[in-house]
Amino acid sequence: MTATIDSRKTNRDAAKKPGRKPALVHTNPLRPRSSKILLAVMVLYALYTLIPLAWLVINATKTQGGLFSSFGLWFGSDFALWDNLVATLTYHDGIFLRWFGNTLLYVVIGAGGATLLATLAGYGLAKYRFPGRRAVFAIVLGAIAVPGTALAVPTFLLFSQLGLTNTPWAVIIPSLVTPFGLYLIWVYTVDAVPTELLEAARMDGAGEFRTFFTISIRLLVPGIVTVLLFAVVATWNNYFLPLIMLSDPSWYPLTVGLNQWAAQSIGAGSQPIYNLVIMGSLLTIIPIIVAFLLLQRFWQSGLSAGSVKQ
Repeated sequence: MTATIDSRKTNRDAAKKPGRKPALVHTNPLRPRSSKILLAVMVLYALYTLIPLAWLVINATKTQGGLFSSFGLWFGSDFALWDNLVATLTYHDGIFLRWFGNTLLYVVIGAGGATLLATLAGYGLAKYRFPGRRAVFAIVLGAIAVPGTALAVPTFLLFSQLGLTNTPWAVIIPSLVTPFGLYLIWVYTVDAVPTELLEAARMDGAGEFRTFFTISIRLLVPGIVTVLLFAVVATWNNYFLPLIMLSDPSWYPLTVGLNQWAAQSIGAGSQPIYNLVIMGSLLTIIPIIVAFLLLQRFWQSGLSAGSVKQ
């Protein structure tokens, strides 16, 4: 017993001697690390994102006069949220509701069709081998690098010759093409859909369409939802293409219609309707927020699916 105590004492004394390396402190790798700089950056980013939204919500409750007589980030003396809502929906015989319906039409057909085409094409390019596959890959990457505004004028000239300008097809048909969505589905399919699973389905006698719609599409849901959200946001916020394609206000989407209201408020002798523009802008972003909140779980499942190795 005495020998054991002496040996422990000797070990402690040796550890205290100068020149001896201190023992390494093992930290838990799963313990999160805090960074003040990163926290400050995230706080600034959150403020940068939320302040414009807060300004929009607050000023949607003000009257036309209250917009210029009160502080922008605080409520005015008169709470006119309901009055602004009714005035926005009934202004010019309810033209705002017509613009809202047009936007839904462009999104459902344009964004929905773009997602379907990108899914089919991306899946085919990822799982089938055919001549010219590398050329198609180069074309898709090149199309991603070209900004949409650079193609707006050539698209207008083409549709003008076809007689499709000032029609809904002038907005829907260009929205059906999404090179980035095709590339995203292509890359996602390579890892999300095992080739062995497809070969097993073919050996059991399943055709290509049945294999795709019963097996592959379920594995591609996170990628499809991601492409769908990108396409919905791009079509919902599309401004320049409808601006040059449409001249009839009855076919305007919300982006072009609200801009026309804002332009009318600036003109000489016109009645300012900034309160209606702000309320209309608030109503415009609500569907996008709801879509993100409802579909975010598919994003989370898709991100976590590839982070754990079986």
